[in-house]
Amino acid sequence: MQKEELLHLHMLFIHVRKYYETITNEEIPTERYNTLHISPVHIHKNKKAHKEAILVLGEEIVDHIGRSRRC
Repeated sequence: MQKEELLHLHMLFIHVRKYYETITNEEIPTERYNTLHISPVHIHKNKKAHKEAILVLGEEIVDHIGRSRRC
């Protein structure tokens, strides 16, 4: 995957998180993602850093939704 595509996917995951939080009034905890200190606008970061951020953020979103659906 090209770096530009990773940046777009990273931004999409941020939008998914914000949309979910808006419609459910639940905050998705993203401690692991936050410790990476990277956002989609950090275009100077390398592909590996953005790929890791996407995977971590995606996992935290899915984990939260899975836990909230079980309740």
